[in-house]
Amino acid sequence: MNERELVLEALLSITRDGEYSHIVLKNLLDLYQYLDKRERAFITRVVNGTLERMIEIDAVINQFSKVKVNKMKPVIRTILRLSVYQLKYMDSIPDSAVCNEAVKLAAKKGFHNLKGFVNGVLRNISRNLDQITYPDPSDPVSCLSVRESLPEWLVSQWLETYDFDTVQKMGESFLKADPLSVRFDPQRITKEALMDMLEKEGVTVREIPDTPCGLYLSGFDHLAALSSFRQGYYQVQDVSSMQAALWADPKPGDEIIDVCAAPGGKAIHLAELLSGTGHVEARDLTEYKVGLIRENIERSGLTNIEAVVQDALETDQESVEKADIVIADLPCSGLGVLGKKPDLKLRMTKEAQEELAALQRRILAVVKDYVKPGGKLLYSTCTINRRENEENAQWFAGKYPEFSLVREQQRLPGKDEGDGFYLALFRRRDDE
Repeated sequence: MNERELVLEALLSITRDGEYSHIVLKNLLDLYQYLDKRERAFITRVVNGTLERMIEIDAVINQFSKVKVNKMKPVIRTILRLSVYQLKYMDSIPDSAVCNEAVKLAAKKGFHNLKGFVNGVLRNISRNLDQITYPDPSDPVSCLSVRESLPEWLVSQWLETYDFDTVQKMGESFLKADPLSVRFDPQRITKEALMDMLEKEGVTVREIPDTPCGLYLSGFDHLAALSSFRQGYYQVQDVSSMQAALWADPKPGDEIIDVCAAPGGKAIHLAELLSGTGHVEARDLTEYKVGLIRENIERSGLTNIEAVVQDALETDQESVEKADIVIADLPCSGLGVLGKKPDLKLRMTKEAQEELAALQRRILAVVKDYVKPGGKLLYSTCTINRRENEENAQWFAGKYPEFSLVREQQRLPGKDEGDGFYLALFRRRDDE
């Protein structure tokens, strides 16, 4: 397979077969490790770019094709999508090459009779890129949906809470190519020493504003190929997610339970902050997820943390009133991380959001019992949705008056550093 055929297969797995983009890309790049850096970068960019811009791309195709996108065969529709992305957003590739490769790909996949259709639509678009029209801001939902490639229902939901400019900035932020953020333990290695090590490995390193334990990395090919990563000097973690452990503010000797911990970033951060004291129990539902946590614990070299399989919906009697801190970073709609997982906006629905909000309440009702009197519960999600965030925090405080809401924050991409993220810190009353 050439690189465009690999892109096609990846996109079909995601859009037709319902697989997750980050898993598809990881498996693909692991399988074809012999590809050079340029080929791997091309595949990653076109797969992610096509997903990120798909709503806009479909609007463009529909302007120049008599057959609308939703009426096309999946293979042809996907070939057009990945080709339009290249035409519009990859100036280094000649338009003629994009069109020719698309026609070849259609033929290779058995659609000889549609080669003319593919060629005609793409040539028409390539000649008229400067003639593409977009909805006017007087129709804010349609305008933001097409320009920022967001589903209309989601734009409407966000406009109920935020103004046009805020939603626009969020959309623009999701479409930016952000560097990878990582967190390191300053007690294990200094920032200066780590930056020097990374730069010697050919990585571009930048400090994260107001985050002493974080760095932005870019310019590398494969993270697992970096010796600094394999030695466990840092963990991949978004800037917003780093706030969870800082908000929890553990004290030496604290017992901590993270009830939905995979892949373990927050739990490991908490273990680092305990400086070798106390204990962190990182839990998740399946052996696979707990295996991911264990891999990261092993790389970290920490000894005051363990990973165990535990269903957060089932009460663990041995944990009742055992924890000084409970971390409940719960399953959510993930709409704060669309820049990293662009397929989420294509699969999420309002109905699914309601189901997730209800699941979050069920989990909170169980895990609250693990908090000692005087202890803390940190509830967090990586989404931007009042139903899952502020409304759930209000529900919890009203339902369980022994817990008081200490502080909460909704972090917004484009306004705050990092992903969209929600945090709510509760303290349990100590009658003594």
